[in-house]
Amino acid sequence: MIQFKKYTFIALFGLLVLANVSCAQNKSAVKVKTEITSPMPFSDQQNEGGWVLNEALSDEFKGTEIDTVKWFVEGLNDKYYIWKGRAPSQFVAKNVIVENDKLKLRTAWEPDYPFIKESYADGNMGSSQYGIYKDGTPMPVTTAGVLTNKRFLYGYMEVKSKVGNAAITGAFWAIGHEQELDIYELMGNPKNKKGNIREDSYLATAHDWSPPAQRPTKIFNHELDLGFRTADDFHVYGAEWGEDYLKLFIDGKMIRHFTQDELGTSFVLNNPMEIWLDSEIFFWLGLPHKEELPVDFEIEYMRVWQKPSDNLLAEDAAFYGFEGPILFEENGRPLTLLPESSVPDEYQKFWTIDGGSEKYLSIAYGDYYKGVNSLEFAGFSKTESLEVKKAVAMAPEGSLELEAGEFTISAKVWLDQGVIADKIHLVLQDPELEVTFGDLRKLPRREWITVESTISRTVASGEKDAIAIEIRKEDLPKTRAAKLLIDNIVIKKK
Repeated sequence: MIQFKKYTFIALFGLLVLANVSCAQNKSAVKVKTEITSPMPFSDQQNEGGWVLNEALSDEFKGTEIDTVKWFVEGLNDKYYIWKGRAPSQFVAKNVIVENDKLKLRTAWEPDYPFIKESYADGNMGSSQYGIYKDGTPMPVTTAGVLTNKRFLYGYMEVKSKVGNAAITGAFWAIGHEQELDIYELMGNPKNKKGNIREDSYLATAHDWSPPAQRPTKIFNHELDLGFRTADDFHVYGAEWGEDYLKLFIDGKMIRHFTQDELGTSFVLNNPMEIWLDSEIFFWLGLPHKEELPVDFEIEYMRVWQKPSDNLLAEDAAFYGFEGPILFEENGRPLTLLPESSVPDEYQKFWTIDGGSEKYLSIAYGDYYKGVNSLEFAGFSKTESLEVKKAVAMAPEGSLELEAGEFTISAKVWLDQGVIADKIHLVLQDPELEVTFGDLRKLPRREWITVESTISRTVASGEKDAIAIEIRKEDLPKTRAAKLLIDNIVIKKK
């Protein structure tokens, strides 16, 4: 296991002594030591990126059992999230083992195990029953999967791991709203030596699960010959995920850098994700043999780092950038929640636009400052006028939590040519406070610009606090109103 390195930073302070005859200067250095004991990304041991460990997500796998505060264990108490494993193998909770400072996800041959009498339909292999291969051959393989209970938005995720020496995968991956990132899929001993994963190769992939969530969903993948067998020893695998890029690392070396400039609106990694560690059967790479089981996919640690931000909405920046839902994680994640789901529930809620406003306001795909979406006011023609007193987009109740104090609130706006709305109103709901971005008609057109205002609150947010965005009839021309876009709402403490 990589021991936490302690980095010592030495500050030198000059002590000036004036000689009473020669006026010579003598300097004496005083050493001040500051020790940082948190682990750093293997590719950034000096922490030049300014990373801070997210302890709520990270795990060193000490002790004798999995931390169920951090991890959801597939099959524990007969509960499964999304799926029960890639059939014919099935996730079972007893195969999640913590010992010798490692997480071990075991794959075993268990002909007496009471497999669930269900089938799983894979996009590549068709339907297969758990414990039975699709041709009817018994395939009593149990395996394991865990995922984080919390999601995070942007950061650096890393594991030190070794896969089992069998035709079974070890996977380090993540999913969120309409997106999936497979940081790696490895296999210790595939039977098909010419497939897309070999015992000495690496595969990383990202998927777009926005509806219609039908294959092909792949937006990019990266295959690499490693020069070592992934079942022979532990190696460090990482991914740095930013708002418009992804960097992949092995043993501290960057192996690929994807950017949104390359992928355009296919870069869908714009919403918070949960991290998975699991093992699966990939039938196209060959089935595991009874004689090579059991094997363990071993993980020494899983760590997540993030960068501090003075944006008080940074944790929910995807929502305030109109990319997807805001999460109420305290309410628990539904076990049936799929990445492609845009159905609101107690866990995920979305911006709402009432019936009278839908003619004018919408979430616009492909017009954005960051991400792939923004909020669009469509405007209206010479034969139309605003048919409501105001067009409103409303965030869900309880989605805003501010302390009392003074703040700056800003947004990015894009204003079309023509007679534009002169004001955009943001109304904080509990307690009510109106913020106005005014004099829009004096601002540059057809480019993203920042509008900003200062607000002061004497009390903290109430339980129903939220932001409403309003375009009002009184601020519009009677006809020929121009289009405008709003993106990336930010709040900072003054």
